[in-house]
Amino acid sequence: MNTSLLIVLDHVVALLGVAAWSGAGVTLALRRTRPALAVLVAAVLVALARVVSVSVLAGRGWWFVQEKVLLGLPMLGVAGAVAVLLVGPRLLAAWRGRGDGASVGGVVSVFTAAYAALAGLVVTFLVGYPLTVSKALITISLVGAGALLTARVLAPAAEETADAGVALALEGRPISRRRFLGWTGGAAVVTAAGAGTGLSFLPTESVATGGGPGRTSRAAVSVADLRGSGSPAPGGTVQRQLLTAKKATVRLASGREIDAWTYNGEVPGPAITATRGDLIEVRLRNADIDDGVSLHWHGYDVPCGEDGVPGLTQPAVRPGEEFVYRFRADQVGTYWYHTHYASHVGVRKGLYGTLVVKPRDGQRADSPAAAEQVDLTLPVHTFAGAVVIAGRDGRTEHPAPPGAPVRLRLINTDSNPHRIVLAGTPFRVAAVDGRDLNQPGEVRDVALHLPAGGRYDLVFRMPDTPVALVVDGDREGGLRLVPAGGAPAEARIEDTAGLPELDLLRYGAPAALPFDPRRADRRFTMVLDRGVAMVDGRPAYAQTVNGRGHPSIPDQLVAEGDIVQFTVVNRSLETHPWHLHGHPVLILSRDGTPSTGSPLWVDTFDVRPGETWKVAFRATNPGLWMNHCHNLPHADQGMMLQLRYDGVTTPFGGSHGGSSSHGH
Repeated sequence: MNTSLLIVLDHVVALLGVAAWSGAGVTLALRRTRPALAVLVAAVLVALARVVSVSVLAGRGWWFVQEKVLLGLPMLGVAGAVAVLLVGPRLLAAWRGRGDGASVGGVVSVFTAAYAALAGLVVTFLVGYPLTVSKALITISLVGAGALLTARVLAPAAEETADAGVALALEGRPISRRRFLGWTGGAAVVTAAGAGTGLSFLPTESVATGGGPGRTSRAAVSVADLRGSGSPAPGGTVQRQLLTAKKATVRLASGREIDAWTYNGEVPGPAITATRGDLIEVRLRNADIDDGVSLHWHGYDVPCGEDGVPGLTQPAVRPGEEFVYRFRADQVGTYWYHTHYASHVGVRKGLYGTLVVKPRDGQRADSPAAAEQVDLTLPVHTFAGAVVIAGRDGRTEHPAPPGAPVRLRLINTDSNPHRIVLAGTPFRVAAVDGRDLNQPGEVRDVALHLPAGGRYDLVFRMPDTPVALVVDGDREGGLRLVPAGGAPAEARIEDTAGLPELDLLRYGAPAALPFDPRRADRRFTMVLDRGVAMVDGRPAYAQTVNGRGHPSIPDQLVAEGDIVQFTVVNRSLETHPWHLHGHPVLILSRDGTPSTGSPLWVDTFDVRPGETWKVAFRATNPGLWMNHCHNLPHADQGMMLQLRYDGVTTPFGGSHGGSSSHGH
């Protein structure tokens, strides 16, 4: 059973526990002795089952069970044990005809166990990881407050003034033991709540060092000075492009019209192509996008000042303004660009385009790309439920001569993954996220999981029969490659739902690495979850990293030359495509299983529910870099932080906020 199913199972058992303890309390309050005994036994059994489910889940990682082990189970264990000791003997006696059931105190104890079970479940969903002392104290105080309120409601008026003739004296006046215990319990609840609230306001760290040294006194450098080259490499040329961001009505191939945000009135924006060594110069103008725009070069390791992150590397480009980006095209491969200001809205509405850099003559002459006759760049985007490939909805056909080498450059510009199937031919995954794989083998009848923001280059030799590219199981739409000059024929497409998914961690052949990832200088753990947190200064049910939302998540401090390792854990039931700007990361393992295929260098990797990924990279690109979930609504809801090089500063505010007013 995978971890996500174990998480769901634990949630179900916890919910059953809440229902069982609550049911026991209700039946006791109604003095239905026999059903109460049965439900109490069920509650105890469910509590024991919860211990088992948490124990099994703990085997997948401490991150998945911390609040359960430190708070939820102990709190339920204490409350449940007290309830059983107070109620159990009296229920057994009543069942045998020698008593009348539980006392008010016993009923209250069972309801308290129900509150403890509920609190443990709520903490998982609202607090998550990590559990802090302040949150634990507040939770315990709420359970105690529930118990006191229940006692107040259930206690007969007569018992408020006398408790079986036993009274205590306070300033000469007699008070009942019950009232004394109530006051004492109330004081304890208030003390715990006050202490927890006070601790929650203590200052927290703003920078995490990952086990490496902290900030040094080295001379500061501004991101404004970390700009791109002013000239191409020898033999290269300058590739200039003017992009104007503006609103437009775009007509798709089907005739459907969409209200879009565009670059130059097109969706996708103009394709930017270059040859290795060229200088790319793009002038961005904003005609009428009120929220502001920018250009982020997704996956391309540009100098930090060209990264296009308002508030961090530049100001947002407002209507009537412009900004010039300039960098040398030193990386060959498939990439894309998109706005990084209010991007959860802008990208969805159409502010994206493609960037392809090809090898220069004489370089990588043995590469399949050098001889390809059919080279198609295919960004996949969704507009209001309609999948659009390279700007066309429905089915697209393209001729391809039989025997011709073909390269399909797939780019996922959405915030959710796509399932891709290439039917009708064997093929190789030649590159992932713009970087070639080592000795990729030929495969067929497999599905490809393409993360949000990710790219796959698929290569094959065109057969004399049609080839179909199927996206998300839609066999009527997608792309059809048809043999040029031959009689029209329909591609035979079987149901793709049952096809196995190609595991890229075991695909291709191992190769030498440029560094030893085991010798990491810094190690950071990011636990992805949902919970109540502050996002851009406002409380929200946020997408969190280590229990916090942007900009309260500590920056990750590195120094140039460091080998850095990330452990990324997904406690939630949503997929999080993780994206670090400015650096490719090497996949080390998934759920503890090492990567054994070709070295897999990516800039975006999907962390599915319950998964734990380890990746590493060498810090060789100084700057201030976003490190965030590329499900862009998740980033807007708080799931982003910064990777900060020691000594690098910004004059642009230093925070890439989570709303259009703050910059995301």
